[in-house]
Amino acid sequence: MNIPVSPWALMSETCFKVLPTVRKNLNHWKLQAQQIPNLELRHQALASLSDKQFHCEGGAIYGLLAKSHWREAIQFIVAYQTISDYLDNLCDRSTSLDPEDFRALHESLSDALTPEAPAKNYYRLRDDQDDGEYLQNLVRTCQNILGKLPNYPNIASVLHELASYYCDLQVHKHVKVEERVPRLKLWFALHQNHLPEMQWYEFSACAGSTLGIFCLVAYAFQPDLSETFTHQVKESYFPWVQGLHILLDYLIDQEEDRLHGDLNFCFYYTSPDEMTERFKHFIHHAKSSVAQLPHAQFHQLINQALLGVYLSNKKVRKQPIVQNIAKQLIESGGSPASFFFKSRLLLSH
Repeated sequence: MNIPVSPWALMSETCFKVLPTVRKNLNHWKLQAQQIPNLELRHQALASLSDKQFHCEGGAIYGLLAKSHWREAIQFIVAYQTISDYLDNLCDRSTSLDPEDFRALHESLSDALTPEAPAKNYYRLRDDQDDGEYLQNLVRTCQNILGKLPNYPNIASVLHELASYYCDLQVHKHVKVEERVPRLKLWFALHQNHLPEMQWYEFSACAGSTLGIFCLVAYAFQPDLSETFTHQVKESYFPWVQGLHILLDYLIDQEEDRLHGDLNFCFYYTSPDEMTERFKHFIHHAKSSVAQLPHAQFHQLINQALLGVYLSNKKVRKQPIVQNIAKQLIESGGSPASFFFKSRLLLSH
């Protein structure tokens, strides 16, 4: 199976292979979620599957890198992303705002990347407990797939590094409102010396993506994956591609987050002009960082698809400042970004 390197090929593979497989996997987890005994856990599990399906659909495109094993790769991606989205809902709706509870929940994401990790109670610090092993089954699905990968030892440490960034972010951004920014700034200070020049809110965005994990797992289905290549993928995706991904997510959610008083990393730019320039900076570095990878054209297409998909969202048209920024960013992304942008606009009508 060839890796798609043109916009049309990527759209074709996505429509006819990726999306039907994602939906089949999500239907399986929806049936499991409907059986959750605890009412609140059942509600949050079903809500995350319904409201955040597009997260799985986008991430699953990386399954194509697994070539003939694309179905197993997508099964992993859907299960892992479903854990992530479910936990995000649980933390968002938390009444305790207890960082230790959030950390206990997110142990499941680390365990999902560790085939030999034993079962444990991730709900141990909260009242709602009985999920009928829903979360454990998601974890076990990921473990079973990774456990069959001969290359797992070559990717394990990097998977855990990327997951640790993600889990730390989820803890810090869900605590009491007055503690969030101080915690995120302190966390950034611990890592700042090992990062390119950026601000604390940009680092937080880089930590909030699962794309690097999905890319590595998909590549690990191939026989010739070395630790050197693993680190090459990590350096390509973290921070630039992951940062671009999550900053775009926050860019289009500004009006919504302002209305609900939610944390949004784009609020911390001093002006729309500064925000635009920094986004262009991320676009430039995301492009140059993946140019060194095999299947560079595929990775470039993903970057351009991110621009097209996010910036064509109907939320953008309701925010004049964001709409102006979006126009400039699509131009920076080149003709494939424009293709994905226009295709999505047509499909949304």
